[in-house]
Amino acid sequence: MPLLSIFIIARDEADRIERTIEAVRSLSDDIVLVDSGSTDGTQDLAARLGARVIPNPWPGYGLQKQFAEDQCRHDWLLNLDADEVVPPAMVAEIAALFAGSGPAADAYELRIAEIFPGERAPHRFAYALAPVRLYRRDKGRYSPSPVHDRVDLAPGARIARLKGTVHHYSVRSLGEQMSKLNSYSDAQADDLDKRGVWLSVFRLAVEFPANFIKAYIGRRHALRGVYGFMTAMNYAFYRYLRVAKHWERRLQRRAPEQAAAASRRTPAASSRETPDV
Repeated sequence: MPLLSIFIIARDEADRIERTIEAVRSLSDDIVLVDSGSTDGTQDLAARLGARVIPNPWPGYGLQKQFAEDQCRHDWLLNLDADEVVPPAMVAEIAALFAGSGPAADAYELRIAEIFPGERAPHRFAYALAPVRLYRRDKGRYSPSPVHDRVDLAPGARIARLKGTVHHYSVRSLGEQMSKLNSYSDAQADDLDKRGVWLSVFRLAVEFPANFIKAYIGRRHALRGVYGFMTAMNYAFYRYLRVAKHWERRLQRRAPEQAAAASRRTPAASSRETPDV
């Protein structure tokens, strides 16, 4: 068994966590699940499957993954989301990396493709991301960003890419997806505020159509039937919400300032009025 730790962050994933853990049990004797308050039995189920379950209140994506990294026992780390499944061929590919003298690179990108409801495997033309998910802990660490999910690598770290594709079962339903994206847009608006970033008001008009085209054409959701169209619409609305919430906060902050300015002008205006005789 490779000297590899696998870590997962989760909340209320009892319907999906079993297949995620079962798929990779042969790869590690150290599977860590960091739970941020599940009430559906996720913790007990993961523990029965052999994971070390560690509760931690939700601090944001990057910080939660950093916390999970710190709980791992081995020098090599593999991060999976609770709705991702590594297929058998890719499990064998990862195991082969650790045979002999071990991995040749310091970090590996994993191709991750979304599977929509009704699909048994990723569409052959499905859009896929390829983030670094397998890495040496002395060569990489998750960014502390509350919204951006990425591993920051040390200068000079050698990067390679695995051939297989992780199956990403992200959509339970369109309603559940929209609820999650609504929460994401809140976090992203918070992040823009903290970083002092101001988005142009022009973005309110172009964000939805531009991101629908990005998802439906650029990410090839047009090839995925009705679900592809509906998912592209959800994505576009989520990106619009991010900008709309950013502008709503700017307007809310501006209102007290305008009221204060108006109150300062009022006495001056009153003093110029002719008093009654």
